[in-house]
Amino acid sequence: MTLTQKETDLLKDMRDQELLCIEKYEKYSCNACSTELKNLFNSLADAERTHLKTINEMMGGTVASVPSGLSADNCFCGCANYCDDTSKKCDEFLCKDMLASEKHVSSVYNTGIFEFTDPKARRMLNHIQAEEQQHGEKIYAYMKANGMYS
Repeated sequence: MTLTQKETDLLKDMRDQELLCIEKYEKYSCNACSTELKNLFNSLADAERTHLKTINEMMGGTVASVPSGLSADNCFCGCANYCDDTSKKCDEFLCKDMLASEKHVSSVYNTGIFEFTDPKARRMLNHIQAEEQQHGEKIYAYMKANGMYS
């Protein structure tokens, strides 16, 4: 696949967003008070690493085959046992920030889907965007289960 300058620039932006999400998920996993949230953030960091690998491949001109469907584990519904309000507030802040990040990343992919000319690349970006939306859904489910979302 030969990339236009615009496509190259969009991929660089996607790469930067994936790197930022990985860094935030890793740091937030260390800062989270709840073991359940630590595990969720670690899982999402792994998914972002997969996205980063795919974007790097696309920057090199290769588009892998789109995986069939999304992962079946599309929702995290566990409750955490918070010993105090401060711990819960800390985790709530981390969740709100990552939910906002996922919303932004999803919009970056949305732009790319419309701008890319290669149909295979568009399908791959659409798949990644759907996974980003799924990440937001998992964070939302955690927040809802723990009384953090109104």
